[in-house]
Amino acid sequence: MRSHMSMLAVTAALQFSAQSAWANMVYVSNEKDNTVTIVDSATMEVVKTIDVGQRPRGITVSHDGKFLYVCASDDDTVEIIDTATHEIIGSLPSGPDPELFVLSPDGKTLYVANEDDNLVTAIDVEKKSMIAEIPVGVEPEGMGISPDGKTMVNTSETTNMAHFIDTSTHEITDNVLVDARPRFAEFKPDGSEVWVSAEIGGTVSVIDNQTREVKHKITFEIQGLRSEAIQPVGVRISADGKKAYVALGPANRVAVVNAETYEVEKYVLVGQRVWQLAFTPDGKFIISTNGLSNDVTFIDTEADEPVKSVTVGALPWGVAVAPN
Repeated sequence: MRSHMSMLAVTAALQFSAQSAWANMVYVSNEKDNTVTIVDSATMEVVKTIDVGQRPRGITVSHDGKFLYVCASDDDTVEIIDTATHEIIGSLPSGPDPELFVLSPDGKTLYVANEDDNLVTAIDVEKKSMIAEIPVGVEPEGMGISPDGKTMVNTSETTNMAHFIDTSTHEITDNVLVDARPRFAEFKPDGSEVWVSAEIGGTVSVIDNQTREVKHKITFEIQGLRSEAIQPVGVRISADGKKAYVALGPANRVAVVNAETYEVEKYVLVGQRVWQLAFTPDGKFIISTNGLSNDVTFIDTEADEPVKSVTVGALPWGVAVAPN
């Protein structure tokens, strides 16, 4: 009996160790060299680089952490990677030129922006089949979904709109005009607001999810930089809804915003052309992809200071972190 119990204890310890290691993984899509770099968030070191399809951009991890989804934009597909083996095990029918996507809260549906065809494609992840194609504005990119999964928001870069889509009917219910070239949509954790960045407009529009009206516009000013160099792209809001982080493109900074007062509290200097952002599961760090310096930066969210930059592949674009 003692031997049997010891074996169970060893097995449990190994499983826990594997889960802990898996939970630390950060995945970075490198747009130019067609790779995904895997970084251990605990050590902040690169552990592996894997080859993927052409021009990888959007990237996310399944809610159970078992699969990585990567938009291989120039291959017109979403690749599925097993996070245990790091092997490509399949693909999803994404439609042409998939750029960004968002996974539904229940993990069953992936919503993909098809930039070339002005569509959003809804995909059944388990069946690997297309559910619907939803016509939207010109050059769709940003994708966000409400915490209850009932509302999905797509931003169209050329139409300059945020399209609110009912996920049960796949119909657009509201179109909200924002500033020029909207690139990202992020819901607050309580679902009350969606924040939409405008790269050329230089703003973030805060949209009330009930009235579907812009309730506030956040602007950015950095001493010594021209306004046209400040180009908001990726947006992430902390789990408690109190702080937001905005990637500012060629400004080479991440803005720290009070998500309750909408005041910019700080600018954090990172690498060149900061693009997308992702929190670690414990919320202690947020990671930026810096396209032109070919690295990612770990930012301590308590001090809002950069801790370490890690060299990855060529033109890092997207970043996703495995859940706990």
